[in-house]
This record gives sequence, C-alpha cells and structure tokens, in this order.
Amino acid sequence: MAHKKGQGSIKNGRDSNAQRRGVKIYGGQVVRAGNIIVRQVGSTFWAGEGVSRGRDFTLFATRDGVVRFHKSGSKAQRRSYISVDAVAQELEAAAE
Repeated sequence: MAHKKGQGSIKNGRDSNAQRRGVKIYGGQVVRAGNIIVRQVGSTFWAGEGVSRGRDFTLFATRDGVVRFHKSGSKAQRRSYISVDAVAQELEAAAE
C-alpha cells in the first residue's frame, strides 16, 4: 500500500505565448519602407498615406519618412490614421 496520497493531475498550469501586438514605431520616429508600425487585431488604426495594411491588419511603411498619427472623420465616425510623411531631404531631391 502507498504511504502517501498521490497528487493527481491538474487541469490548469498552461499558458499561451504572447502575441506581441501593439505600436512598434511611434509618431515622430523615422521609418524605412517595409518597417512594421503597428501589429493589431482588426482596424484600430487605419492606413494613411505611405502606409499599407497586411492581411492580419498589420500596418507597415511603404516609403521612407517620419511616422505621423492623426484622426479624421466626423465625430460619429472618427478614425485614427497612421501616415508616413516624406523627409525634407527627399522632397528637395524630388524637386531637383
């Protein structure tokens, strides 16, 4: 016979890995084309100029520049947009 009672199994004790979502690059920071700006579920932020959306709603830069967060739309349908503004040096090079 056993001298101690068996512990049995547990139903808890597991956890899933974090999804690592959220803002990766903030407003005013410089980005290169292809850099991920936000990982999100659904359309919390919408893609503005110089930004595209991946199939998992990830927003990434399509050109080099500076990230800008802004809101647009009526009060009932206000949306947060993320844009990438071209750097002044690039604008001067394009003008020449």
